[in-house]
Amino acid sequence: MSDGLTDIAILKEMINKTATVSLEDDGHGKNKVILREPPPANYDVTIYGMPDDDEVIIINADKFKSPDTVFQGNRGECKRADFVIVADTGKKKVILCIEMKAGKGGSHTDIIGQLKGAQCFIAYCREIGQSFWEQQNFLKDYECRFVSIKNITISKKTTRIDPTHDFPSKIKILKKSGSSFQFNDLLQGQR
Repeated sequence: MSDGLTDIAILKEMINKTATVSLEDDGHGKNKVILREPPPANYDVTIYGMPDDDEVIIINADKFKSPDTVFQGNRGECKRADFVIVADTGKKKVILCIEMKAGKGGSHTDIIGQLKGAQCFIAYCREIGQSFWEQQNFLKDYECRFVSIKNITISKKTTRIDPTHDFPSKIKILKKSGSSFQFNDLLQGQR
């Protein structure tokens, strides 16, 4: 049983701390998170205006081992995006699947596969919450958003934003250097 825990609290019990990213103070009393890609990629993106710690969990989905010992991977089913942010601010319940690429890396098809993998990871978490925490509505009323951040090290520019990025094939694509965003900007397009 969940003992009245929120979905975020259940996820924090469920997910190993080593697979999460902690919030930091932005120096102005607000929260930020730095999403880091380790070497050899070696770049990062900062998201400002993050919800409070009890309202959000940031999961490094790359820590989830590839299921290639079970699946063949011929259709991309072993891929996953870099990060998943699950937030419940009381006003918004959202799951952000984020794939980051330096330069022009990654084909559109490859990125869609990675975002679909993150969506499957969340579906797996949803099933675990429903079965093992006995919460039938676990993560049920969250809206999914899919974001690809590209050209992280190239000239500052935002391009090709799909206003309804609620399916992996409708990605919000951000191309920008400076590598910082506002949390609410990543949610734009919510209905």
